[in-house]
Amino acid sequence: MNTLKAGDKAPLFKLADQNGDIVELAELLKENKVLVYFYPKASTPGCTVQAENLRDHKEELAALNTVAVGISPDPVKRLKNFETKKELNFPLLSDEDHAIADAFGVWGLKKFMGKEYDGIHRLSFLVGQDGTIEHFFNKFKTKDHHQVVIDYLKENA
Repeated sequence: MNTLKAGDKAPLFKLADQNGDIVELAELLKENKVLVYFYPKASTPGCTVQAENLRDHKEELAALNTVAVGISPDPVKRLKNFETKKELNFPLLSDEDHAIADAFGVWGLKKFMGKEYDGIHRLSFLVGQDGTIEHFFNKFKTKDHHQVVIDYLKENA
């Protein structure tokens, strides 16, 4: 796993969101910075807490010229269910073949309860409007991810 870092160019992805619409990173960057956050699986406890906090702090992120997009290997239908059930208000993108996760370097070997398997590592990237990764977030808990991002944005405004 060769994870991208600050200063690297972000892969300019095009992925389907929870409604089946194509979302392009290049289009989002025309208006805002983009928090690209990778999460393992929709509707699981940690992923739900993380998404709900980003939902609840969307206005604060917007005031800091930033929008969030979540990326997981879930199919569009599962993402739609997650959005509806949790009343989420930002794009959830489907990366079923994990090509974008691979490009960002977040797909790799994981260990859980004594088992090893390949999957998405819970990491986030703040992409500046020039398409360069401004910051890499890898030290956070799901419940405080939003605050770590907001604190960084405020300190570096």
